[in-house]
Amino acid sequence: MDLLGEIPDEEAMLVVTSPPYNLGKEYEKVLKIDRYLAQQKKVIEECVRILNPRGSICWEVGNYVNKGEIIPLDILLYSIFQDLNLHLRNRIVWHFEHGLHCSKRLSGRYEVILWFTKSDDYKFNLDPIRIPQKYPGKKYFKGPKAGQYSCNPNGKNPGDLWIIPNVKHNHIEKTIHPCQYPAGLIERLILSMTDEDDLVFDPFMGAGTTAVAAILNNRRSVGAEIMRDYYDTAVDRILKASTGELKTRPMDKEVYCPPKKSKLATNPFMEC
Repeated sequence: MDLLGEIPDEEAMLVVTSPPYNLGKEYEKVLKIDRYLAQQKKVIEECVRILNPRGSICWEVGNYVNKGEIIPLDILLYSIFQDLNLHLRNRIVWHFEHGLHCSKRLSGRYEVILWFTKSDDYKFNLDPIRIPQKYPGKKYFKGPKAGQYSCNPNGKNPGDLWIIPNVKHNHIEKTIHPCQYPAGLIERLILSMTDEDDLVFDPFMGAGTTAVAAILNNRRSVGAEIMRDYYDTAVDRILKASTGELKTRPMDKEVYCPPKKSKLATNPFMEC
């Protein structure tokens, strides 16, 4: 909050973060849910103050778990943003295929990014985040454009379901942080919602992934982190990103799928 107070009004074009989920991780204390939401509200209010009129806020969250019952944080947080007159543009579902295995419910394999804007006149650049067309050779069947290609040659809109691997132990970006999101996830937000030299702010910086994604795409970045170990990790990664030494997973890299005949893809329990 101290750092937020030093940032001028309407300075940031994008605020993107993943706050604590109130699960009792080493960087947080478990609070009663009303206190947790009140704490979040204070931070969100300041983020709205520093947000440019054409800017966006992206809040990446999962579930709060209480005695085995899951409570989706995006549902609880929505009214805070709504009361601050922000406009929800998308509820982006980030799907990943690895995580904890549950025995009494289905294993969670997604989290949500709430994308809000401050006004109806907001920055959004689709072209930098287009993905390959599924049917690039498709043509119009009839009408005045019959026979012409119907797809955008630059690719298609990626939609609001993003399949991007999460950062587990063997991920190239893995650090000491236990809940680290991948740079590619944030790069999509930065490329589509900001221009070069715009300011990107992260109030819960963690291992510095937001700053890394900003630097890799020629944006300015400011972030806050209270845990010294994470802060040191973030500084190291930011410096390496600035010099081109930091390795990250490319934003457009496809999810690995082992060849069907490989040992990894062969079920050893099935009879031949």
